Amino acid sequence: MANLNYKPVKHDHRTFLERASKHEGFTEAYEASELEYQIIHQMLQARCRAGLTQDAVAERMSTSKSAISRLESAGKHTPSLSTLRRYAEAVGCNLQVKLVPQKNIKA
Repeated sequence: MANLNYKPVKHDHRTFLERASKHEGFTEAYEASELEYQIIHQMLQARCRAGLTQDAVAERMSTSKSAISRLESAGKHTPSLSTLRRYAEAVGCNLQVKLVPQKNIKA
């Protein structure tokens, strides 16, 4: 068996954003996905606080680790409220959804 020397790559999100924002269209695309990134960030924080791996969350939700990986990544997958609720319960949280009025919008 090969001896693999695994070294995690350090990610500095602030530096990434500074470099990426110089590319045409990046800022608009990133802002359009802001809510999705916020939700994913909260999910990852909740799982870490619970001290759980993706495997453990998958087991609690009766699904696969790859399904949890897709759920925790930005992309084409848009989870249902039911799935988000099950995830929240699996990591010891309650799911809250609220509508916040936009500023400068007249009813």
